[in-house]
Amino acid sequence: MNSQVLKKMEFKIEDTWNSLPVSHDPVTIKLTGEDAGMMIEVCAPFFNDPPAPPGAPGKPFNGLWDYEVVEAFFLNHQTEQYLEVEFCPHGQYLVLLLSGRRKVCKQELPLMFEVSRTCAKWNGKAHLPWSYFPPATDKFNAFAIHGSGVNRTYEALYPVPQHDIVAKQKPDFHRLEYFKCLNLKLLMGEDWKQPESDLWASCKCN
Repeated sequence: MNSQVLKKMEFKIEDTWNSLPVSHDPVTIKLTGEDAGMMIEVCAPFFNDPPAPPGAPGKPFNGLWDYEVVEAFFLNHQTEQYLEVEFCPHGQYLVLLLSGRRKVCKQELPLMFEVSRTCAKWNGKAHLPWSYFPPATDKFNAFAIHGSGVNRTYEALYPVPQHDIVAKQKPDFHRLEYFKCLNLKLLMGEDWKQPESDLWASCKCN
């Protein structure tokens, strides 16, 4: 791999899941390519709603999607294999590998996740090894959730267009058809090839 400085990609979540503008500073997600994987950084408003999940910071927590989270999904659109990572401002995280929509094949994988927080914002940083990414990753989406009860708010980087919304539709982050292209070679260089993954080679759906 060449020694030039690796580029970053930056994304801002500026819409709700159904394409309405968010009412606060947008969540920002930065991706940086590294030899051993990808660094993902999150900067987000801190709502503290719902309260912290009953799990230890720095550990995986199943069901984290019911709390305040920022999520990133990395997809191979042809196989519908995808990596889902969830980050909580209280320090918990969740890593899932899915083969087919909502078909989990591995879960609660380990991760190095660091969080810093003020009363208004939080920042998270995690290293995602290439072995977690599905072969030929080529699409991406990101989401943010906060609030409780009727104030529960679901936001999406690439939301469902308003003309596709039907009556009584609910937010669904596994609508893979709305994900958009992610060219990892823009991070890693034109000569880069995604490393093979023993994790995915052994992936069996539950």
